Amino acid sequence: MQFSTRFAGAGFALFSLLLLAACASGPKISSEADPQADFGSYRTFGFYSPLAVERAGYATPTTDRIKAATRAQLEARAYVYSSDQPDLLVNLNGYLQERTDVSTIPSVDYGYYYNYRTRGYVTVPVWTERTQVSQYTEGTLNIDLIDRRQNKLVWEGIAVGRVAKLKPDQRAARIDSTVAEIFARYPYRAGVSAPAQ
Repeated sequence: MQFSTRFAGAGFALFSLLLLAACASGPKISSEADPQADFGSYRTFGFYSPLAVERAGYATPTTDRIKAATRAQLEARAYVYSSDQPDLLVNLNGYLQERTDVSTIPSVDYGYYYNYRTRGYVTVPVWTERTQVSQYTEGTLNIDLIDRRQNKLVWEGIAVGRVAKLKPDQRAARIDSTVAEIFARYPYRAGVSAPAQ
């Protein structure tokens, strides 16, 4: 099934309203680095064009915030932003997926029966299983770092979590914290080959 550009833009607009959500434990973060990449040779970065999150052809306040948070994390690691032939290109991608959780919970109920021999009521436990179905939206944010010269992915950070409706200031704080959590898995600094301790 093909989705129109308008639908893709609306889907990411929905992502901007919801964003990665408020599970008490936060989103699940993972990352992967290319073991062959020479991270010590990277000193500058720029943004891939067009960004995957801007597949509809335009930026949104959310995509701008994700870019700003990503830029801040890289600059904190001594990388310098360059729009002209940077060492690393940063690509950002976000998408939503409907999920369904089905769980079975054992429960007990009691039946009461009159016993003519004892002339009293007898309680009998009745074991049953109750099935719970919950539907939710899961959001994923990918941050890819690409070696521009080789046009090769060298590092990827991913955050996956439930989404929730957030106010604009809450959404901005959630973006900043999620991007920071992703980059907590990035152990390199500009011009340094070994991971930072």
